[in-house]
Amino acid sequence: MKRVLLTGGTGMVGRNVAEHAAAADYELIAPDSRELDLRNQSAVDSYLLKLQPDIVIHAAGRVGGIQANIREPVVFLLDNLDMGRNIVGAARNAGVKRLINLGSSCMYPRETHNPIPEDAVLTGALEPTNEGYALAKIATARLCDYISKESPEYQYKTLLPCNLFGRHDKFDPRHSHMVPAIIHKLHQAKLSDAPQVDIWGDGTARREFMYSGDLADCIWQAVDRFDNLPSMMNVGLGHDLTVNEYYRAAADVIGYQGEFVHDLTKPVGMRQKMVDVSRASAWGWQAKTSIVEGLRLTYQYYIQEISK
Repeated sequence: MKRVLLTGGTGMVGRNVAEHAAAADYELIAPDSRELDLRNQSAVDSYLLKLQPDIVIHAAGRVGGIQANIREPVVFLLDNLDMGRNIVGAARNAGVKRLINLGSSCMYPRETHNPIPEDAVLTGALEPTNEGYALAKIATARLCDYISKESPEYQYKTLLPCNLFGRHDKFDPRHSHMVPAIIHKLHQAKLSDAPQVDIWGDGTARREFMYSGDLADCIWQAVDRFDNLPSMMNVGLGHDLTVNEYYRAAADVIGYQGEFVHDLTKPVGMRQKMVDVSRASAWGWQAKTSIVEGLRLTYQYYIQEISK
């Protein structure tokens, strides 16, 4: 049984990875931040040398929505940079030959053609509202690439998921991404019989949100078929919706019947961000969960675990 070290095991992605049926086929080690602080280089080095995993999945990160990224750019840059370089460097120092690094579609330029191919990284200016997070993710992905080029026996590869939502998400508006924020907002509006709900901007910006269970499925397939996994690969749906459409779909799932109004004073970020999934399709993987089904499962989790 292969020993897999999963960082970020208590986060949304990490918990979905651990819950996936394929996890039973591996010895999965997923320390929380109290057991292993990824910002502490010496602690990470010691942990990897002692554990000697067969493969590392780096899913840890400080994540948040547009409000959190605007409010705390320093911590989003430094924490993610430290975690990335420490775990990747420690894996190399411990002789771990295989590593899967989770990047982000935030690594892509603000102004680029959609759908966005993997080679678009570092071809233009980043979206200012999450630049710190993006820079840290780019640096970690480049470190993986450099190590593999310097020493080909070390195969360190990066998956770039689109925006995610799902079980174990963050629903607090101060920290959440768009879809969980919508679920929380509409649920509260339903409870209070609010006649209307505000949408930031005009609602025409387009976003690609994938159910987190699908990313977990891709990650385990990457572990199982690591040798033919591309060195960098987008993981997404290959199609997107407008912000308005996400609100309407979530309202249908939640049962909110009020109206929507647009706050044009609020930031909206990139006008569109949709990844090119042709490389993943050629590799033999595609997402299976529809937006409506993903919203239903996520709202079910919200009701059971968050709002009780």
